[in-house]
Amino acid sequence: MALENQTAVQEFLLVAFQNIDKLKFLLFFSVFTVYLLALFGNILIIILVSTDPKLHSPMYFFLCHLSTSEILFITSIVPNMLYVIISKVGTISFGSCVTQYYLFSSTTSVECLLLAVMSYDRYLAICVPLHYSAIMNKRLCLYLVALCWVTGFGLSLIALAFMSHMDFCGSGIIDHFFCDLAPILNLSCSDTSFLEMEDFVLCFVFLIFPFVIIIVTYIRIILTILRIKSTTGKNKAFSTCSSHLTVVCTYYGTLIVIYMMPSTEYSSIGNKTSAILYTVVTPMLNPIIYSLRNNDIRISLRNISKRLQL
Repeated sequence: MALENQTAVQEFLLVAFQNIDKLKFLLFFSVFTVYLLALFGNILIIILVSTDPKLHSPMYFFLCHLSTSEILFITSIVPNMLYVIISKVGTISFGSCVTQYYLFSSTTSVECLLLAVMSYDRYLAICVPLHYSAIMNKRLCLYLVALCWVTGFGLSLIALAFMSHMDFCGSGIIDHFFCDLAPILNLSCSDTSFLEMEDFVLCFVFLIFPFVIIIVTYIRIILTILRIKSTTGKNKAFSTCSSHLTVVCTYYGTLIVIYMMPSTEYSSIGNKTSAILYTVVTPMLNPIIYSLRNNDIRISLRNISKRLQL
């Protein structure tokens, strides 16, 4: 009987939005609107970088891949989240749940690595400008991008392989709007110690290590900028990395709120609200930040607008 109970759960119930009858359609419309804006903004960034020769530089090449990962990230979460909002209780099969977590964790890992690579690119451009072109050549750009994608999706396969062989028992209810690791492990009847250790190690590889790289590179960048004598030179140097720094603060700020701040209960309203901010709002903000704070992107947008009006 115990074995039957362990293998009985073949699907999960996502019940994150049960008590929002009066706000259901408002939340649905808000999330759907933000999702469309995030898709439009990131696709626009990819189009601009791909079609405008003036944006064919390492910084925008990395930005293009960051937008691609944002599209994959938000699409792995939001469509099913909209279904859960409308139905209040969303059913998801075990295979779909594990796949959703894999895409979520993989794209999150890729984004963290890409942000670190972009900070290294800004470090070279500002701190060693005379050697920038020689170091950050096309071959190195391709290597760094491939390393981010292969590492992010490759190492996440370890968790996917172990999760696919786990047994589940109990109600199969996940009090969240997507399949994150913690609620999945809480439902498992199997030994989850390896996955917990693996998650800790990957957290260091994909979160702590890239964040340390970003901090170190920006310390060097700030020290270099402070040594520039002219105010114009300082402003120009800082403008080349201000967009990336803003994205880093937004991205890691929400990650810290969700995964590093203590909470009494994983499924609390505060955690869900923070998760919505991270999974839905942040992917929309990144293209907006680069569009508003980056002069090259603004010029490219104006050029496209003029061509469309002709």
